[in-house]
Amino acid sequence: MLGAPARPLSPRLLSPGDRGARDQHPGSTMVDTESPVCPLSPLEADGLESPLSEEFLQEMGAIQEISQSIGEDSSGSFSFTEYQYLGSGPGSHGSVVTDTLSPASSPSSVTCPVAPGAAEEPSSITLNIECRICGDKASGYHYGVHACEGCKGFFRRTIRLKLVYDRCDRSCKIQKRNRNKCQYCRFHKCLSVGMSHNAIRFGRMPRSEKARLKAETLTCEHDVGDAETADLKSLAKRLYEAYLKNFSMNKVKARVILAGKASHNPPFVIHDMETLCMAERTLVAELVADGVQHKEAEVRIFHCCQCMSVETVTELTEFAKSIPGFAGLDLNDQVTLLKYGVYEAIFAMLSSVMNKDGMLVAYGSGFITREFLKSLRKPFCDIMEPKFDFAMKFNALELDDSDISLFVAAIICCGDRPGLLNVGHIEKMQEAIVHVLQLHLQSHHPDDTFLFPKLLQKMADLRQLVTEHAQLVQVIKKTESDAALHPLLQEIYRDMY
Repeated sequence: MLGAPARPLSPRLLSPGDRGARDQHPGSTMVDTESPVCPLSPLEADGLESPLSEEFLQEMGAIQEISQSIGEDSSGSFSFTEYQYLGSGPGSHGSVVTDTLSPASSPSSVTCPVAPGAAEEPSSITLNIECRICGDKASGYHYGVHACEGCKGFFRRTIRLKLVYDRCDRSCKIQKRNRNKCQYCRFHKCLSVGMSHNAIRFGRMPRSEKARLKAETLTCEHDVGDAETADLKSLAKRLYEAYLKNFSMNKVKARVILAGKASHNPPFVIHDMETLCMAERTLVAELVADGVQHKEAEVRIFHCCQCMSVETVTELTEFAKSIPGFAGLDLNDQVTLLKYGVYEAIFAMLSSVMNKDGMLVAYGSGFITREFLKSLRKPFCDIMEPKFDFAMKFNALELDDSDISLFVAAIICCGDRPGLLNVGHIEKMQEAIVHVLQLHLQSHHPDDTFLFPKLLQKMADLRQLVTEHAQLVQVIKKTESDAALHPLLQEIYRDMY
């Protein structure tokens, strides 16, 4: 289990018979593990300068070969993968990162005592160099290339024991997870990247090469950062433009009208039954069909709300097509994402046309008061009040249309919707959008460090809001015979919650 502390390995000692058996079958699979031997201290290193140093190294190498041949690369079947927890603060100051467990076998992975008076080398840049053979984290500079402990030990044993592996013509791809499967291709990969017994140099890297790698790392990180930033900005711009194009009302338009700064006449205020009838004859005459106009006011309002919802669902469907990867999804997944996401998106966007006193209707040409909606009889009076409560909190975040466009896209691409087929792909789509949203908020709202987590919480609030709304609609459907549901909305509500 990943949560349990790792137990120290206790390698079984090989008898001379075991060693001989291994030498007789050089083509057999050998599993290697990362060497637990620590680098030599300065005093020990001085001792190796004597004529006995080469003989001593050979003896030590033989011992390591025996122990490593038993358990080397045990991570091939079980490994501690990198685990990263990102803090919620800016720049993830509260982040905790636990890296892959690496052996204390070279100066690049362990801190050794420094002799008195020795100057410590500044290391403001961490070099995360991959093994040239398998792509695992390199522990140092071994046999002329950057290599991990597993591949270093594998190459050393192959050379010193003169092992010959069964030929393989498949040109196997050598990776961390499968590097033990084909020893022939692994050894040839070692040779092809430049590993050589003549270039024996364990762990320590020349200063000139380290400086060059640091410079390359900085340049690469800068280039990658610029390219990533450009891609993220491009995605944000694309969704923002699609949002403005596909929706008839947005926050900029709504706020101009609500502030009384519109160039045309101010919206007609609906605050009682009389003004409602006037609005029905002028503003929404086309929505009040012959079959509805003679029914009571609550049913007529409910009918108009459904008509506007159907139009917004159509707009959301067109907007969804601008989300990268959405149009390429299985048609069933597209339908599922829209089925469960449209009402969450509708209530989020509805906040743009609301204030504490009421909301814009009929494309901004009318304004219906909150008090009038609350005065309707039950259960109709309960429809809009929860939406006003949500809107006041949502509007307090002071988002603009560019923020809302990303937020709506993230709502649509939720990988946890019931019945999805390609969950993994959809989750990646949402992760990309949420990442863009986070960076966009940091750029456009630098003073509100908690805006991003607040917005994520609003996603959960919207789910609860839609659940309660769907339950209320079912009550109306059962108790109000005149309040028929639109076929499209009826399909959306079916088996939703």
